[in-house]
Amino acid sequence: MHKFQVTIYFTMDDTFMDKVPVHRDYINRLIQQNIIESYAVSMDSYRSWILFNAATKKEVMAFLTKSPLFSYWKIEIDRLFVYDGITYRLPDVVLN
Repeated sequence: MHKFQVTIYFTMDDTFMDKVPVHRDYINRLIQQNIIESYAVSMDSYRSWILFNAATKKEVMAFLTKSPLFSYWKIEIDRLFVYDGITYRLPDVVLN
């Protein structure tokens, strides 16, 4: 399994916001299945970032195409070599 960083540039029209609840349900299911590790959206820059756990870019794209918002997106997919952060560290040892 590899990690893929997806950067999405999106546009909005009158029906975009109507599709958001169904999209969020889909994203939540993928998070619960540990397919998506993190999901962030900036309304200031009309960008989203999604961290996927998947075998290939093709598999990531297959997940993305199932979103009702897919037609609003321009997508970049990058396979990550290193991904590190506080959540991947062991907790500090506390001696009582």
